Amino acid sequence: MGALALLVHLCMVDLAICSSNFTDQLALLSFKSSIKNDPNNVLSNWTKETNFCGWAGVLCRLKSLSLTYNMLEGNIPLGLRHCQRLETIFLWGNKFSGRIPEELSTLPSLSFLALGNNELIGTIPPSFGNISSLEKFGLEMNHIYGNIPTQLAQLPNLKLIDLEFNYLTGPIPPAIFNKSSMVEIDLNVNAFSGNLPTNNGIFLPNLEFLLLDYNQLTGNIPSSLSNSSKLTMLILAANLFTGPVPKHLGNLKHLERLYLLQNQLTNEPGSVELSFLTDLTNCTSLVVLEVHQNKLSGTLPNSIGNLSNSLEILKVSDNQLIGTIPKEIGSLRNLTVLSLAANNLNGNIPSTLGKIKSLQRLYLGSNLGELYAEENKLSGSIPSCIENLRGLQVMKLYHNKLTFIPSSLWNLETLRDLNLSFNSLGGSLDPHIRPSRVMEIVDLSWNQISGTIPRVIGSFQSLTSLNLSRNSFSGPIPNTMGNLITLDFLDLSHNNLSGQIPKSLEALSHIQYMNFSCNKLAGEIPNEGPFMNLTSRSFMENEALCGNPIFKVPPCASNSPKKSMIKINLRYILPIIALMLIFSIGVYIVKRNHGNNVQSQNLIDLYATTENKMISYLELRRATDDFCEANLIGVGSYGSVYKGVLSDGTIVAVKVLNLQLEEAFRSFDVECEVLRTTRHRNLIGVITTCSNPELRSLVLQYMSNGSLEMWLYSHNSCLNLLQRIGIMIDVALALEYLHYGQLEPVVHCDLKPSNVLLDEDMVAHVADFGIAKILAKNKTAIQTRTLGTIGYIAPVSIYCFHQEHNVKLR
Repeated sequence: MGALALLVHLCMVDLAICSSNFTDQLALLSFKSSIKNDPNNVLSNWTKETNFCGWAGVLCRLKSLSLTYNMLEGNIPLGLRHCQRLETIFLWGNKFSGRIPEELSTLPSLSFLALGNNELIGTIPPSFGNISSLEKFGLEMNHIYGNIPTQLAQLPNLKLIDLEFNYLTGPIPPAIFNKSSMVEIDLNVNAFSGNLPTNNGIFLPNLEFLLLDYNQLTGNIPSSLSNSSKLTMLILAANLFTGPVPKHLGNLKHLERLYLLQNQLTNEPGSVELSFLTDLTNCTSLVVLEVHQNKLSGTLPNSIGNLSNSLEILKVSDNQLIGTIPKEIGSLRNLTVLSLAANNLNGNIPSTLGKIKSLQRLYLGSNLGELYAEENKLSGSIPSCIENLRGLQVMKLYHNKLTFIPSSLWNLETLRDLNLSFNSLGGSLDPHIRPSRVMEIVDLSWNQISGTIPRVIGSFQSLTSLNLSRNSFSGPIPNTMGNLITLDFLDLSHNNLSGQIPKSLEALSHIQYMNFSCNKLAGEIPNEGPFMNLTSRSFMENEALCGNPIFKVPPCASNSPKKSMIKINLRYILPIIALMLIFSIGVYIVKRNHGNNVQSQNLIDLYATTENKMISYLELRRATDDFCEANLIGVGSYGSVYKGVLSDGTIVAVKVLNLQLEEAFRSFDVECEVLRTTRHRNLIGVITTCSNPELRSLVLQYMSNGSLEMWLYSHNSCLNLLQRIGIMIDVALALEYLHYGQLEPVVHCDLKPSNVLLDEDMVAHVADFGIAKILAKNKTAIQTRTLGTIGYIAPVSIYCFHQEHNVKLR
């Protein structure tokens, strides 16, 4: 306080009635003699030999007092009132306490009073409204309470008022908002209440900063704020404002930061989208836009992509938005933070988000159905709060630099597709992860995950694909994996797995691909079920596997020479027996074909599959998930085939004709005509038909083992000799029935591997026979042209046609 006391003393000297400068000099020397301790020798040049106006700390006329950022404490000296020429007082950032000296209001030339960041208490003296020269008044970060005096708000030259971080209450004097001189108003973090002036009650043409956040202000945000054309920062967050975001905020051409979060703002009445965002596209300098935690409803407009090129932060979360995320949002190339969480948005995340190269934080929680962030540079752990994404179904984060999977990820009850491949994931999987009933695909390949494979993985009831390859998993393969009856893809290669391959995996009847290579597995390779169709590639580079020589492994020691001899004999004897069987059946069929064709009628009764049943169009839609693409199992010339599950649990195939093709109508009618009279155990069973103005469909027997084409040409499938013979016989019996088992023979005209389907017992069924013409005896050869696949007519059909009509083939 010594320096401040000295300055006050000088002010008093300045006002003293004195005859000459000699009197001033004597007064200062008298003051020096009262100083008993001057460790820094500050007053060393205070001597009679020098002019006192050059002495350290001496000003002959004091206009500015600046003592900011010191450790000054106690009350502000009342003696400052004597410094009548003071224009600026800066006491900011000290520890002054007590009340604000009302005596400062007597300084006639004071223009800037800065008392912020101290420990002052009490109210603002109304007498400060008498300082007509005051332009800037700061009392921020103190303990001031009460109201803002109306007199202060009426000061004619006031440009800045900063009262933030106090305990002020009551309404804000309207006069503050009707002062053309005002440049900055900082009243945030207080307890102000009431409404802001409306009906053009705000006139602030020079205002650049308006900070009113964290108060208790109510009512609408005045539209007249849009007239403050110089405004660069508008912060009205954390109040109780209601109604829509005012129109014409786009008039604020210099606006850089707009904070309207944490209010009760609603959408414009009658508007189905956030129209104010379109208005804000005129604010070409906008950097931050935060309107989250309100009651905004409607959709995001496509015009969102026209917001400022400078926009870095956009937060619209915690509202009531609906619809999809516009693809135009990808035009905001400088965006670093995008928050749309906690809304009711649906649909896919637009791929255009990948164009926002600067994006660092993306918040889509609580309305997110699919999360695609693949091929980026995301690092660190997947956040444990991921479990809050209750509706997440697809999560693809492959090709990043993620390092850890939290156990909470497995709590996502709706997640069905998880791909975290090609990351840097380490640690082990929690052995007590929650089993999923809906998870279909799990791909954790190409990571650094260690530990054992959790046994609970066998409880993932819907799992169809599991890829754990290229990790550091150790220990045995859980025998619980044999419970994954829906599994069709399993890759455990390139790990450190040990022990035997569980024999329980022989039960995986749907599996199309398995790979156990490059591990430390030992023991006998199972030889039943799907293992009959595997090759040596699935088992190479293991420690001590043994079994069938076809896998390029040594025979197991437990196999005696006698057993090996039996296997060798069976390997060669069975084909011979099969060939003899084929020959016998062939002779039988030829003899029977030249006999009475009526005998084939017995096959109709013997192999009839199912009686027609009534199925409504509504049930077909439910059975196929409204003909969802996920249930699409094939596309043909005239339409598509979908997998469906009827209400009684029956799995069916629904053939839907393309109504755009005129041929489809004719095909449907012809097919129905044929199907009324054709039934055979080796023809696709027709359950019923369904026809209305919107749909032409056939409900067919579902063939779980797919087509012959898949088995012949897929690298992951293989037919043994007996299966091939069985399929040949089944197809022959079906054609024999079509040609000779009815009053009017039917020529297939499009017989090919894709039209031969296999049921769960690998019995072949011929499909699409209904689109062939019915060959009446009096019809000409011309009627059969272009019936099958373009450029192809099956040789069997040509032969039968030739036999029937004695046409010369060239």
